[in-house]
Amino acid sequence: MTAFSLLSEPIRKYIRDQRWESLRKIQEASIPRILQTENNYVIISKTASGKTEAAFLPILSKVNFKEKGVKVLYISPLIALINDQFVRVEKLCDYLDVKVTKWHGEASKAQKNHLLKNPEGIVLITPESLEAMFVNRPYHIHHLFSKLDYIVIDEIHSFLGSERGIHLKSLLSRLQQVNENKFKVVALSATVSDVNGYAELKDFLGNSENTKIIRDTTPKPINAVFRYFPGSFTELPLGLLKDLYVRTRDSRVLVFPNARGRVEEVAVKLKTISERVGGHKNYFSHHSSVDKEVREYVEFFAKNASSQNFCISCTSTLELGIDIGNVDEVVQIDATNSIASLIQRVGRRQGRASNLCLYSTYKWSLLQSLACWLLYTEKYIEPIKVIEKPYDVLLHQILSVIKGSSGLYLTELLREIAQNPTFSLIPEGEVNNIIDHLLQIDFLEKSGNEYIIGVEGEKMVNTKDFYSLFHTPTFFKVSSQGVKIGELPLTSQVREDENVYLSARIWKIKYIDFEFKKIEVIPAKDGKKPLFFGDAADTAHLIRKKMLEILFSEENYEFLDQAGQDILQDLRAEFSIFGIHDVETQRPVLNSNDNLFFYSFAGSQINKTICLLLDQIGIEYTHDDSSSVFKILHPESDPMEKLKATELNGDQINEILTKQLEINPGLINISKWGAYLPMELQVELLKNKLYDFENCFCFLNHTEYVLNIHDAEIPD
Repeated sequence: MTAFSLLSEPIRKYIRDQRWESLRKIQEASIPRILQTENNYVIISKTASGKTEAAFLPILSKVNFKEKGVKVLYISPLIALINDQFVRVEKLCDYLDVKVTKWHGEASKAQKNHLLKNPEGIVLITPESLEAMFVNRPYHIHHLFSKLDYIVIDEIHSFLGSERGIHLKSLLSRLQQVNENKFKVVALSATVSDVNGYAELKDFLGNSENTKIIRDTTPKPINAVFRYFPGSFTELPLGLLKDLYVRTRDSRVLVFPNARGRVEEVAVKLKTISERVGGHKNYFSHHSSVDKEVREYVEFFAKNASSQNFCISCTSTLELGIDIGNVDEVVQIDATNSIASLIQRVGRRQGRASNLCLYSTYKWSLLQSLACWLLYTEKYIEPIKVIEKPYDVLLHQILSVIKGSSGLYLTELLREIAQNPTFSLIPEGEVNNIIDHLLQIDFLEKSGNEYIIGVEGEKMVNTKDFYSLFHTPTFFKVSSQGVKIGELPLTSQVREDENVYLSARIWKIKYIDFEFKKIEVIPAKDGKKPLFFGDAADTAHLIRKKMLEILFSEENYEFLDQAGQDILQDLRAEFSIFGIHDVETQRPVLNSNDNLFFYSFAGSQINKTICLLLDQIGIEYTHDDSSSVFKILHPESDPMEKLKATELNGDQINEILTKQLEINPGLINISKWGAYLPMELQVELLKNKLYDFENCFCFLNHTEYVLNIHDAEIPD
């Protein structure tokens, strides 16, 4: 039997009405497996390859929606993705007369009330809205979700290796405890590392033996070109913008800069160029600070403007699967820090090769872009960082469980935690340590023998901010003459009379209302440069090693433009003074002008650990992570041997990190809930999330430093 013939008649009618010529490869593979087994599945296929239908076509054919209760729960990382998928799933469900309900902060209250009166069909939700229900309306959890047959998790790679993912894993376990039968899980992803990703995925879904991977390995051809335009951090070079305008004026293009401020700069400046030369007006920005209605208009326009060209400058809000139809080209401005992110962004051109243009504005960005691209062609994806003891998530879930139950005996609380496999590697002694500390800081208190939320804890659990495991900056609503434009994060940069980019325009801040969190703006006409909002991300060790390998390779890359080839040759010439022949074990060290330059070509976490070690042994230095260079100032002895000889045991590391936290408590802000842990567990979080002592010591001990004495330093 064909996969199509296995589907129910209403679903087959839907496919015929859509005039599909055939099912896609990933759908052909998924349909019989989901229909004929009770396994969990992870469906891995490129962006815009039909993964959503690969899950929902068989699930809708299999599930008996005439039974009472919500039967399918779809979990998404983004509200925007829910809104997008709602249209697709509802259209499909119309053929079955199955109700589909959105449940998130922006969703219709009337639709939610209708669902509560008559639990049925399919619900689309975020982890944070699910958490809010556990905390505030725990009876709704049982009322709505005790009869689930399937949970579909979209873009699951965006959850893996993060606190948000661990939070979701905990919520899945808590859902299973209230469900009458064991539900199945189907997870969707465009990209997962096969180094440890499969094992982590199977563990995430809670049943390794019964979780199967369905992966479409069909190669997707990509035409990649590299363009180099030297610029500065503060603004993009004019030459790049003119070149980008030529690429976008007659095409449908997505542009991915690496920061929200850069997103707005691209949209504003391309629109300005287009207006001057009489081009089209379809230049947009798309990110979480843009007003929801504006974002949805941009998505609708792109999906339906079959005869119009457009350019959308965006963040990851358009990386995670929102359907905007085909695009002709994807543009990346400066290097991504993640190959997985690059894979996710490419592939929105159905039936033909995808086009990718990678711009670089400084030489290290060019080198990193090249390294990422070459690793991509080698099918490498970063392994998922495994967090074995998520103390911060456990603390949050302790508060959630107690708040949702209105009080628990200690034995009940410990049993609830023990039943959750998310925290299986945290011993009961450490759990008790967290509970005792929460009592000490008044997050919990005892009423008789029951644990309830304490005075300070009430301040935390009674806010919307409690529902998430990620930091949510304070956003101010931005308006101009009563028209809402979007939102801006409140930082020290946001001041009256400053200019800002937002919604593809430049605005001047006229007034900031701190009490009501509002900013009034007017169109800027004074030519003053707008504020730039951006931050750096960590880069994997293998990317850095690949950068070093490229420097000492003789291979020429035809996809580099002439400027890029010239820069690469200059870099190779600069580093040719070092006799590097083994990029696994050798690293360049330059002794120049009474300073020492150590190029580690190591991942960001190892570099951060080296910084900590240099601080401990009293060596004065500066560090630039983008180039992996440590500039050691006026060394009196051999600092590299001194660094290599630095060996710390576990107690010494704990003592150092404890002192670091006492001096700078803000270090623990890498975790939203870490600051409320006992000090010794805050130290454990730093060791696992900020630093990497094990791999750092291994790197230092196995590295041979290739020294060159030169009268000039390698330029930045």
